[in-house]
Amino acid sequence: MAYSYTNSKGRTYILHSRDTTLKNGTKQTIYFFASTEKEGVLDSVPKGYEVSESKNGLPVLKRKPEPEPEPAKATKGAKAPKAEKAEKAPKATKTTKKK
Repeated sequence: MAYSYTNSKGRTYILHSRDTTLKNGTKQTIYFFASTEKEGVLDSVPKGYEVSESKNGLPVLKRKPEPEPEPAKATKGAKAPKAEKAEKAPKATKTTKKK
């Protein structure tokens, strides 16, 4: 059974995938929604992705945000390292040509 999504306007779209070769030679899988069932139909949303709807009602596949790693707990008496200050670039000055 193909994965289908019905948008807020009531139109139904079917999820597809296709393997493609980029100009630099690397292979990549692309995902897209179509209103009719074509070659490359998927049964479910790929792992790590979620379906979202654009402003104009078209469904899009977005990567799920990765959970942020928990910060390491500081031990008693240990100080956190100080952040280094970024050096400021010298200001540009206008030069005028003398005639």
